[in-house]
Amino acid sequence: MPKLPDNLDDLFFRFRYVILIFLLGAILTGVGLFISQNERNGDGDRVEVLTGATEGQNEGSEIVVEIAGEVERPGVYKLPKNSRIGDLLVAAGGVSPNADRDWMEKSLNRAARLADGTKIYIPAVGERSGVLSANNLGVAGGSDAVRGSGGSDLININLASQKELESLPGIGPVYAQNIIEHRPYSNVEELSTKGALKKSTYEKIKNLVTAY
Repeated sequence: MPKLPDNLDDLFFRFRYVILIFLLGAILTGVGLFISQNERNGDGDRVEVLTGATEGQNEGSEIVVEIAGEVERPGVYKLPKNSRIGDLLVAAGGVSPNADRDWMEKSLNRAARLADGTKIYIPAVGERSGVLSANNLGVAGGSDAVRGSGGSDLININLASQKELESLPGIGPVYAQNIIEHRPYSNVEELSTKGALKKSTYEKIKNLVTAY
């Protein structure tokens, strides 16, 4: 059995290396904890900055659109960006019993994405007699919802039926369907920029159509 040291000095001397290693370990552990805590604080600062940036991005992730006519809750709605016409119809509570469903099936592309500031109008049954009445649409200064305002012969590319679109020069069934599928339009130029028509075909009809 080993002999115990006579006093503390002998004990310290005998285990001096063990004690030294223990002290160094404690110091290194303390330094490591200090560095780790600082890194956590730094990460917290970065998270706050990213959160602020995300909030700024969210402000541009919504659009404001209007729906009028034969829907249960007509009005202005704020929807997520890239929402479709079908989403707006749902937000408005669906169409009313008087809605012209035949027109909707033929002329309204529910899968089309909504642009900020778009207005969608759902006509009533009997409101269309070849064309829609602008008085029912509430279009200021207009006399025809498919034809242009002010009694002009411009065709409204947002509301015209396929047959009416095919009456335009250079527009056959395929192009007419393309125009319908790319609705809504904020302006006539979007016939070309959205890819509904080739540039040459667009040039033929740009002065014969309108969009509102």
